[in-house]
Amino acid sequence: MKISFFTSAVLLCASMSVVAQKKWSETSKGTFSLIQNQGGQKLGYSPASGTKILTVNGLAFKDLNKNGKLDKYEDWRLPYDVRAKDLASKLSIEEIAGLMLYSAHQSIPARAGGYFAGTYNGKPFKEGEVDPSDLTDQQKKFLKEDNLRHVLITTVQSPEIAAQWNNKLQAYCESVGAGIPANNSTDPRHGTKARAEYDAASGGEISMWPSSLGLAATFDPSVVQKFGEVAAAEYRALGITTALSPQVDIATEPRWARFNGTFGESPLLSAAMAQAYCDGFQTSLGSKSTNSGWGLGSVNAMVKHWPGGGSGEAGRDAHYANGKFAVYPGNNFDAHMIPFIKGAFKLKGKTQMASAVMPYYTISWNQDKKNGENVANNYNKYIISDLLRTKYKYDGVVCTDWLVTGDHKAMDVFIDGKSWGVENLSLAERHYKILMAGVDQFGGNNDAKPVIEAYKMGVKEHGEAKMRARIEQSAVRLLRNIFRVGVFENPYLIPEETKAIVGKPEFMKAGYETQLKSVVLLKNQSQALPITTKKTVYIPKRYTPASRNFLGMESPASTDYPVSLDLVKKYFNVTDNADEADFAVVFIQNPTATMGYDKEDLKNGGNGYIPISLQYNDYTATEAREKSIAGGDPMENFTNRGYKNKTTKTANVTDAQLVVDTKAKMKNKPVIVSVNTTNPMVFSEIESSASAILVNFGVQDQALLDIISGKSEPSALLPMQMPADMVTVEKQAEDVPYDMKPHKDSEGNLYDFGFGLNWKGVIKDARTTRFIK
Repeated sequence: MKISFFTSAVLLCASMSVVAQKKWSETSKGTFSLIQNQGGQKLGYSPASGTKILTVNGLAFKDLNKNGKLDKYEDWRLPYDVRAKDLASKLSIEEIAGLMLYSAHQSIPARAGGYFAGTYNGKPFKEGEVDPSDLTDQQKKFLKEDNLRHVLITTVQSPEIAAQWNNKLQAYCESVGAGIPANNSTDPRHGTKARAEYDAASGGEISMWPSSLGLAATFDPSVVQKFGEVAAAEYRALGITTALSPQVDIATEPRWARFNGTFGESPLLSAAMAQAYCDGFQTSLGSKSTNSGWGLGSVNAMVKHWPGGGSGEAGRDAHYANGKFAVYPGNNFDAHMIPFIKGAFKLKGKTQMASAVMPYYTISWNQDKKNGENVANNYNKYIISDLLRTKYKYDGVVCTDWLVTGDHKAMDVFIDGKSWGVENLSLAERHYKILMAGVDQFGGNNDAKPVIEAYKMGVKEHGEAKMRARIEQSAVRLLRNIFRVGVFENPYLIPEETKAIVGKPEFMKAGYETQLKSVVLLKNQSQALPITTKKTVYIPKRYTPASRNFLGMESPASTDYPVSLDLVKKYFNVTDNADEADFAVVFIQNPTATMGYDKEDLKNGGNGYIPISLQYNDYTATEAREKSIAGGDPMENFTNRGYKNKTTKTANVTDAQLVVDTKAKMKNKPVIVSVNTTNPMVFSEIESSASAILVNFGVQDQALLDIISGKSEPSALLPMQMPADMVTVEKQAEDVPYDMKPHKDSEGNLYDFGFGLNWKGVIKDARTTRFIK
């Protein structure tokens, strides 16, 4: 007691005696103030929050818990781990439970209804009446009552609104408890708008880049690291300090709905891209950096999905109960961890490893070598504690995927609870099982009560000392990631700076140049491309079938030009008469697959399971396995999920017909086919009708026109195989890469992993040897 009193007295005396030797200055930014320490940290705080500034040895520190003294966690001179351990030891069970929550999706402003809904003083958002940067009633509740500090952001009205909302959020957090700032996060948000015209000078809301599959097609990790650096700068300008990415599952199952979010099917390429991505996001550059590599320019990377979710049986996805099983007929489970253990956990930069990991929903069928449990990865102690924590020495945050503790009520609903394999446990029991498996955080849960109940269960089984140590261990990991990115010192943004940074010209330019590098030229018969003079082009209208997104929102069918003709006219003359055209360009999508489950089949006496097709025309699965490898669900009275001899239709079969019809109309004149694809596909139905084929993974139409016109030369390579037919798809093993017979075109080229053309022919360079099969 005497030592503690003496220490406090010294600090207090120091605080009172250094007015003349103060080494900091303060400026007001309206709703918050900035303090610059000489040779030290810049602090941002909200005077309205009640936070006071302590002066120790002439330097300024924030008194976040408002106790009048400098605690270790408030001392920016100390190492992150020391600060995290100090704060974790001071927190109540309720406060730690709040840290272990990760919010459901938050839209800024909140939508009036539906999945991302919220209210303001009990009323829905109304333009002109509610400030879109205000906090919702729900946000205030989970921040104060549930002590939540990890917030998932979806749509934002504008970068400036996002910055203003961030400042209100952080001031609110600063005003309660220990003053722990919010750690805001996002799913990937750098996708392209196809019809948007590129103009570097104009800037934009955020820079536009190809999908992860498009980044992989560059076969150049330095491009991915550059993306990470740009994205991190834009994220920090929006108040985002954690990226729920990269997705590094090796996509060994070609029918998988999440194929497009991966770096393809190669373990080595995926590892290299994962490493570059995490280094780009996490490493602070220039004046924002520290000796550890972390700092005010860093964004935590939450790499997913441990131990790999790319081998769902028959291509079905584990967001749905009908796709809950990952299977390993090729005994290739270990290869799926390569992007983690040789990539994300083995960085070249100073931050050393991805700071967070998200397991996937799947039950990794029969892979628990210790307990023999077939439960979802989030619940599996062998997969989390024995493999990830013990064998691979990972001590970062492990956060479940969203809704894993929810109740399972439907086989085919996206927002259904995903408690695969533990459906019969109570809500608290699910949280307890996850906690004791070695997980730190619960995705999509705003409510602390089940976490507190789980803690109480642990106290009964293991005693209070052990359970306190267990959850304090998670608290340290979670707090460490918040300390590393500097928001304990300054979580505030200047909206004008946000506007200048997000989508600034150099970022837009880097994104567009990468789009150009991501387009694969698969076929170029008789050097149909490039078309360097202003010839006349015929672009047929495309039929888009009616569709429904993952939240159930419907889009009606339509028929329209697939690109902006005004944009095309900047490159070529345009006609709607094929007879007048010198060449045609047909813009299509890859075959639109079903989810592999059909209620009509169930109504007609089947098991509900149908094939997922990668071809346009009707497909009957005559070569599918008789009996599924895995099966079982409380809502089903069978375990065989087989679909042999069943038939499925593809919604956009009209795309294939459009290519064939255009070929007929053009007679012997060139037909260029541009395919925007999310998965491998069967090319045999359209390839013979095409003079040239370009494949892209989400780019602006202008990038395609720059390549067609010869302003840019294609350089990308296929990050996956294109199967010869659906028989080879059925015969491949879900967990094994490169095990399909690739399509062979009229030029004798195989559409295999690593294949691509430039104007001279087949590309053979260092990339094609570095990432060999």
